[in-house]
Amino acid sequence: MTDRPTPDATITGIEAAALASLADVERFIERGTREFRLANVALFAAGFTTFALIYCVQPILPVFAQEFGIGAAESSLALSLTTQSLAICMLVASALSETFGRKPVMVASLFASSMLMIASSFAPSWHSFLWLRALAGVAFSGLPATAMAYVGEEVDVRSVGLAMGLYIGGTGLGALGGRFIVGFMTDVVSWRTGLLTVGVLALASSVIFVMTLPASRHFTRRPLSPATLLNGFWANLRDPVQLTLFAEGFLLLGVFVSTYNYIGFRLMAPPYGFSQTVVALIFGIGLVGIVSAAWIGDFAARIGRHRVFWVLVALVFAGMLMTLATGLAVVLGGVTLLTFAFYGAHSVASSWVGVQARQAKAQASSLYLFSYYTGSSLIGSAGGFAWGHGGWPAVVLQSSVVLTVAFGLALLLLVRPPPRRIALP
Repeated sequence: MTDRPTPDATITGIEAAALASLADVERFIERGTREFRLANVALFAAGFTTFALIYCVQPILPVFAQEFGIGAAESSLALSLTTQSLAICMLVASALSETFGRKPVMVASLFASSMLMIASSFAPSWHSFLWLRALAGVAFSGLPATAMAYVGEEVDVRSVGLAMGLYIGGTGLGALGGRFIVGFMTDVVSWRTGLLTVGVLALASSVIFVMTLPASRHFTRRPLSPATLLNGFWANLRDPVQLTLFAEGFLLLGVFVSTYNYIGFRLMAPPYGFSQTVVALIFGIGLVGIVSAAWIGDFAARIGRHRVFWVLVALVFAGMLMTLATGLAVVLGGVTLLTFAFYGAHSVASSWVGVQARQAKAQASSLYLFSYYTGSSLIGSAGGFAWGHGGWPAVVLQSSVVLTVAFGLALLLLVRPPPRRIALP
């Protein structure tokens, strides 16, 4: 006679399967696992793509000024228009990711921005080029805040600092790679060929992202509701920690972008007189940001972010002051120190925002990045006017005022850290 499972045994089997499925859903991505490696490959590729496309124009701002007969401040619009449209549209893109999912929004962003870069290499005029750069900012908006939200949702809290650091390392390598490729190709062929090359590489990197990013387990789809969106923003805007971090993003990226925007003008002028390729190679200093973002992000998560952050702001300040020297070694040492500390500070602040916001993570990330890129646009462009009126010392003076405020805010977080979070109403 054939043995048949008892009802109790059948129920037990179903329960076991359900529990196993539930455990898989509830499992977070932890360091040392295959999923952690795949997630980091994907996020590294995404960061590389987005930041290569954003910052590839930075070393050729002097070329734009010469070819189109414009000033330094106007040439910086090639970057600041992109970052400002990115900052504004990111507030909406975060809401779209709450409805349509993290990965679909990021995939659409990567492919659209890659195609717009390719189109911009064929732009017939300065104004048409600026329109395409502004549209690219709209396309970019689907990635940074959504990537931060994905990390905050899917990665184990003990591994968030490292994962965010590796993502930011990818952004650093992308910014470096984009600058170098376009700078080199501008000397060898033309800036248009450089932009086309970056666009094609970005498409390939987008494919890697699609193939490697693990599916979301902890994402909860929400209807596209203005009230829900506003509640998420308001919950984060009432949190003093978040407000301070948003301000720090605004100030620090503004100084960083201003430095890299106009250091090229300085190094191509007497007494240095470097070529476009040499300036692009000097931007290789950005490699230190890849190391500092991952290492400092992980280190700060273990010993306390508020204990590390103020030191990093102080180092950014010190690096900025070093660039006042005339000796090339000291100038480059200052840019290196500034870059190392900036990427570390950004890694700490961005992971802090994600951990701080237990709810409305996408809105928290988008508010941080809205402030971050608005600082890039406003302070970065203001640096052009400073350069035009007083050269490099005026750029350093403007940055010193900004960094004084940033250092004061960092000390506030150190001395009296505000409450951890405020939940959604």
